Amino acid sequence: MEVRVENGGSYEVGKSGWVNLCQFQDGTIISEDLADSLEFPVIDFSFLAKGGEDEVQKLQKLHLVCKDWGFFQVINHGVKEEILEKIKAAVAAFFELPFQEKRNMQWQKMKQKDMVKTLWSLSTKSMIGFKEALEEYSREMQKLAEELQANFSVLMGLKRDGLKRLQGGGLKQGIRMNYYPICSRPDLVLECSPHSDGTSFTLLLQDDDVTGLQIKHNEAWVPVKPIPNSLVVNIGDATEIQSNGMYKSIEHRAIINEKKPRISIATFMFPDDEQEIGPVETMIDDQNHPKLYRNIKYVDYVREKFSRKMEGKAHLQSYTTSNS
Repeated sequence: MEVRVENGGSYEVGKSGWVNLCQFQDGTIISEDLADSLEFPVIDFSFLAKGGEDEVQKLQKLHLVCKDWGFFQVINHGVKEEILEKIKAAVAAFFELPFQEKRNMQWQKMKQKDMVKTLWSLSTKSMIGFKEALEEYSREMQKLAEELQANFSVLMGLKRDGLKRLQGGGLKQGIRMNYYPICSRPDLVLECSPHSDGTSFTLLLQDDDVTGLQIKHNEAWVPVKPIPNSLVVNIGDATEIQSNGMYKSIEHRAIINEKKPRISIATFMFPDDEQEIGPVETMIDDQNHPKLYRNIKYVDYVREKFSRKMEGKAHLQSYTTSNS
């Protein structure tokens, strides 16, 4: 049987429609009714990245997970447990600093270069090893992101470096460290309002034993229970636009816990500010999949997104065409 991947989907040559049922070498079975399941998807990255004869199977699995969920956890991603533990310890140490010391840093008033300089200075005083832990973690996230981008590129009918070329080079990176304190009435508090990420995709490192992330799936909020040493991947708005709506960014939110504080580290991967984003040609079919989004410079999209109140995905309506 010959199987091809075109326009973001896998199908058997000579047969119509998507492949409805796939069994993979890692033992999982995924069907087109994956969207109806409430079992959060997990992908073995060693299986995804190794290529070879199972290339079609790995792409089928990634396609279905991205199309039906837009979120998944990756295991066996190649980042050493030691590196994950070091960055979590470094972030925890920062949030344990005295309130006044953190307040004096005045984060929001700093230029990016000054913020980095302050962090590095802090790492040599109160937080020995912070700089090294963050730099090492950042390098590993960049490598992982490049492999994910290559796979997304193939899913969109391009060569492995297709998206990289379209975006004028590698993805840019930003890291945000979050701390969610204990709350005696978590039912009354929403720590982070529902939103989608304005990225190509996001890589999230969670605490191993505190569930706080929830995603919107079939109009229900599904908790993302952490798997030790795993990373959560979610599709961002830029990929939704580039895939012409095939792989949608998903609303998600953060809740707090009444017994344990929670830390998370989000690594945002995004195009260059001056890069224009829009549906790639291989994802457009005038009859079956007309262009749903207009082209826009990424920096203009970011400005528009953050000028609005955080209300789910309402901001994306500004970029849709009459075909949507």
